Amino acid sequence: MPTRIVVVKARRDPEAGVWFVESSDLPGLNAEAETLEALEQQLSLAVIDLLEAGDSDGGEQAQYEVPIELIAHSSSRVRIPA
Repeated sequence: MPTRIVVVKARRDPEAGVWFVESSDLPGLNAEAETLEALEQQLSLAVIDLLEAGDSDGGEQAQYEVPIELIAHSSSRVRIPA
């Protein structure tokens, strides 16, 4: 199988206290977790599930690796006294 890189953009929701998949080039990829590390673990499993589900051959194939590029974005504000 040709090398494919899955690009995932994650964002922090401060109100909900979670990181979530904002967008991805792998259709159907959705996940959220309290920490970025936990989100990475969930993404690994979700990518495997989605790619295996999309395997039209259905037969046994050689193992291969799929790199996951996780781009995380978080923002906050601070109040500066006047």
